[in-house]
Amino acid sequence: MIKVLYEDNHLLVVEKPAGMLVQADDTKDTDMLTELKAMLKEKYHKPGNVYLGLVHRLDRPVGGVMVFAKTSKAASRLSEEVRTNNMHKTYYAVVMGKVEESGSYNDKLLKDESTNISKVDPNGKESKLTYELVSYKDNMSLVKINLITGRSHQIRVQFSYHGHPLYGDQKYNKDAIPNTDLALYASELRFIHPITKEEMTFKLDLPNKYPFNIFKWFISLFLFLYWQ
Repeated sequence: MIKVLYEDNHLLVVEKPAGMLVQADDTKDTDMLTELKAMLKEKYHKPGNVYLGLVHRLDRPVGGVMVFAKTSKAASRLSEEVRTNNMHKTYYAVVMGKVEESGSYNDKLLKDESTNISKVDPNGKESKLTYELVSYKDNMSLVKINLITGRSHQIRVQFSYHGHPLYGDQKYNKDAIPNTDLALYASELRFIHPITKEEMTFKLDLPNKYPFNIFKWFISLFLFLYWQ
C-alpha cells in the first residue's frame, strides 16, 4: 500500500516505498505509476483510463516523497519546475568515511543507457549538489543533501567519485555488503503548486532501520532545529 500524503484535483503526493519501481520496466515487477492509477480508478469509480503524469523519479532502492500530476496542465508546469531546477529536493544519506562539515560537488555525469550506470565524464551533463554533515559514527557520515540538478544516480555517483560511496550501494560501492539496503532517502520536496501558485512543502522522517537508526538521537535533534 502506497501512503498518500496529499491529494487535490491537480496533484498526488505520496511516500514511495524503497525497493518499488516508479515506472514499469522489463522485470514486470510492481510499479508506482500502475498502482496509483489503479487506486485512483477504484477511488473515483472511473470507467476509462486514469491520467497520472510522472514528473520526476527516484531510483528503485530509494524511498521518500514524490509528486505526480493528475492533469496534463499540472504535469507540464511541474515538469518545467524540474527542468529549471525550481523543484527543491532534500535527501539524507549515510556515506562511508567522514565528509567535510559542508561542501558541494559539481561534476559532469554521463549515463550509459545500455547498462544504466552513470559515471563522471567530461562529455556528461553538469551535475550539482550541496551537502552538510549531520553526524559521524562508526566510520560513517550522515549527510543532508540539497540536490540542485537531477541526473540519473547523481548522489550515488558523485559521493562515490569523491571517495564516500553510500552504504549499501550495490552499483557504486565496491565494498558494499551484498543484499544490504541503499542508505538514501528523499525526505523533503518543495515546489510551487502548478495552479494555485502556493508553495508546497512535504517532509518525512527517516527510516527507522540500519544504518539510519544509529544516528537516531542526532536525527531527532537536527530535524527539530531544521524544522523550526
